[in-house]
Amino acid sequence: MTVGIVTGAARGMGAACAERMAGMVDVLVLVDRDDVLLATQADMLAAAGYRAQLEPFVLDVKDPGGITRLAARVAELGPLRAVAHAAGVSPTMADWRDILTVNLIGTARLVEACRALAVQDTAVVCFASVAALLALDQGDLPPDAVLDDPLAGGFLERIHEAVGPAIEDPGMAYTWSKRGVHRLVRREAVRFGRVGARICSVTPGMIDTPMGRQEAEARDTSAMLVDMSPLHREGLADEVAAGAVFLLSDDASFISGIDLPVDGGLVAAVRGGGGSLS
Repeated sequence: MTVGIVTGAARGMGAACAERMAGMVDVLVLVDRDDVLLATQADMLAAAGYRAQLEPFVLDVKDPGGITRLAARVAELGPLRAVAHAAGVSPTMADWRDILTVNLIGTARLVEACRALAVQDTAVVCFASVAALLALDQGDLPPDAVLDDPLAGGFLERIHEAVGPAIEDPGMAYTWSKRGVHRLVRREAVRFGRVGARICSVTPGMIDTPMGRQEAEARDTSAMLVDMSPLHREGLADEVAAGAVFLLSDDASFISGIDLPVDGGLVAAVRGGGGSLS
């Protein structure tokens, strides 16, 4: 039986990925830290009659032991076919330490666990953010030497020293955490490829989800970014899920190590001179 994993599966883009992936694997492990919402999502998918056997798994990706238990359970169920790692926290949800711990350290741990389970045709997609493409130079930066080793001891202290006090701002911590995801995926593509497996990332832009609405209420730049997008609207969770699940599908069997922006053309507009953040 083929096995899939969706993290952040109880809501937003993770829930949208779960709905699409429930038809592509035999067992779908639904991961979220909210046990009540997770059970509701599992019941909804079961009632819809999808192919997959659904297995809720309560987990906070900050918990290394929880990731170990998840990997052990997946190994019991069968070969790992597809992973959509949508779990994460945004700037209004946590302080800088938790943002980096969840979004980058947790992602690195999960990817490491998935690499150990990977077989021919396993595919993993990690969720990044348009913030990392808009707010930071895309060439190599001095803190990248630290950013590229998120599982090293003392990572939070070392990245603070490398970036400086600015990283204590949750928005900046979020941006650096998602830059780390982009770079992690590029490195891991080589390692996954050794067994015929793939890993990519998707970069959502301004997306209409509960998390997105929470951020929009807290920041005065959201409406401006929507207006700068060539499509002049927010995206939908299912539109991001469509991109993620394409990368997981057999149709993307020769695609690995890349990032797919699902942003309505926002990055293209800014980089091409059609918009400005200043």
